[in-house]
Amino acid sequence: MNAKHPCKLLALSLAFAGNLALAHGGHDHDGHAAQPPAAHQEKASVRFADVSLLNQDGMPVRLEKDLVGDHLVVMGFIYTSCTTVCPVVSSIMGKVQQQLGGRVGQDIHLVSISVDPQRDDARRLQDYAKAFQKGPGWSWLTGTPYAISETLKGLGSFSADLTQHPPLILVGDGRTGHWTRYYGFTDPAVLIDEINRLGARRVHAKSTAIADHHEVQP
Repeated sequence: MNAKHPCKLLALSLAFAGNLALAHGGHDHDGHAAQPPAAHQEKASVRFADVSLLNQDGMPVRLEKDLVGDHLVVMGFIYTSCTTVCPVVSSIMGKVQQQLGGRVGQDIHLVSISVDPQRDDARRLQDYAKAFQKGPGWSWLTGTPYAISETLKGLGSFSADLTQHPPLILVGDGRTGHWTRYYGFTDPAVLIDEINRLGARRVHAKSTAIADHHEVQP
């Protein structure tokens, strides 16, 4: 079954508010718990596995070196044959991209990682991304099963059963290493507030460093 079409239909036809009420108990046909966990967040310590991944253009990339780097990052976890939770996570990130505008691809980078590397090759991710991505600065990643599992373990998003992986978005600062995990269907405004907070911390740190430099000048 070519699952990208129902994903597109779901993502494009349901408003965000409607997406929040997708489920009514039990499990859907993807195996996801139909009622996602209530949105909540926690500070996170992440580790970036030193493995090679592939982006949607089939180009090899390393997550920390090539994509996170010095950027502010919003990172989600999906698989293309999921027709319920994953399109909602991707649509949330799409709204973040739209609202941040030209900052995405500059100081901000969006990353979506497939948890199903055996089926999600670069071409499949590229097709799937068309329903959600509107502009540059958003990388969709897959890789070997080993590379993906090591990556997910380091980011705290590994599940032995891919259909049970939680709806999760990570927001962080590659420069400072401050990361927060957001579980459930998080309002895009909450994610944007965190990005802006991290950006403001950078400005404050730079201003403090300049002031301290001037104080020690002879």
